[in-house]
Amino acid sequence: MKRRRTVRESASIEPPPGYYVAGDESPDAAQRGLILDWVVSRRIASGWRVESRSGSQVVLVRGQPVNHVLHAFLTVFSCLVWGAVWAGLALVNRVEREALTVDAQGRVVTVSAP
Repeated sequence: MKRRRTVRESASIEPPPGYYVAGDESPDAAQRGLILDWVVSRRIASGWRVESRSGSQVVLVRGQPVNHVLHAFLTVFSCLVWGAVWAGLALVNRVEREALTVDAQGRVVTVSAP
């Protein structure tokens, strides 16, 4: 039986050595793009998905919004019994957003969004 590899949520988002230039030079746009690609691939492996991307910034999303129209129909056709399930899903289900940016020094800056 094979063991499944699990991705730890607390894994470092800093890229491995070799993505940075030697010395005190700051990375150029291509190297910052490689750093961002590496960080995004790590986040995708842990369950995030890309919502939008520009040159040096990515917005990542985790979670799915509740389909309120579907749950409203189910609640009406089940004589309000499905309403308890709908209320539970609306309270528990959250959508998380994060914006990742690579600054001029090559550091990854993470900003949580509502």
